[in-house]
Amino acid sequence: MLETHRIAELGDALWAALRSGRPMAKISELEPESDIEDAYRIQLHMLGLRLAAGDEVVGKKIGLTSRAIQDALGVYQPDFAQVTRRMLFENGATIDLGMLMQPRLEGELAFRLKSDLIGPGVTVSDVIRATDYVTPCFEIVDTRFQDWKIRIQDTVADNASCGVFVLGEARVDPRDLDLSLAGMVIEKNGEVVATGAGAAVQGSPVMAVAWLANTLGRLGIPLRAGEIILSGAQAPLLEVRDGDHFTCEIAGVGRCEMRFAGRAMV
Repeated sequence: MLETHRIAELGDALWAALRSGRPMAKISELEPESDIEDAYRIQLHMLGLRLAAGDEVVGKKIGLTSRAIQDALGVYQPDFAQVTRRMLFENGATIDLGMLMQPRLEGELAFRLKSDLIGPGVTVSDVIRATDYVTPCFEIVDTRFQDWKIRIQDTVADNASCGVFVLGEARVDPRDLDLSLAGMVIEKNGEVVATGAGAAVQGSPVMAVAWLANTLGRLGIPLRAGEIILSGAQAPLLEVRDGDHFTCEIAGVGRCEMRFAGRAMV
């Protein structure tokens, strides 16, 4: 376990990389003996710096839930992180690539909670009862490290590689359809570039949210009413460039769209 002062140093370095757009060396290289617990401590330190700068937590994200994303990054277990107000964009937004470093895009389903979920012991039925609605979502992942050849402690420390996210306008009751079977189609500039289904996310996005509630519950962290939960990618990561227009359609749920403009910092 890394000492507290080293956790703070690494969290400060990640915060500086985020603000400056200059990537830093990987945690796995700087501290080869670090583990996932160290990484979550670094993540929390960095979150504290975000909040001190005036940001606000609005929910959680689950990462590395699908085999396609795990294979792309060479990381083979789920992780989680906090999402904040400054990361959130509404449907149809144009994202300035100049605020990101090495962005990639993934399509997924977002849950808005209407009541608390406090694990352990949360079931799929509990998740459905606690959900106000689901909506399509784009998450734009990013890394503050030198490249995407990262290990689990790198992505966890870096807030699960979260950049920003875009929420759709649809509001669908999860009781109205089987989310594991709901197909997803992503189009880029009018052409289909990826497809997937809810089953790609730990068998179902609902199961992913239950996993998150139980994992956080063992750490004494509840999921609160009103929070947004990003349940994990249903298709491979996609490259993005200036001018790209993306749509994500999830059968029975609805559509989300967004554009990119400008040039990434790295």
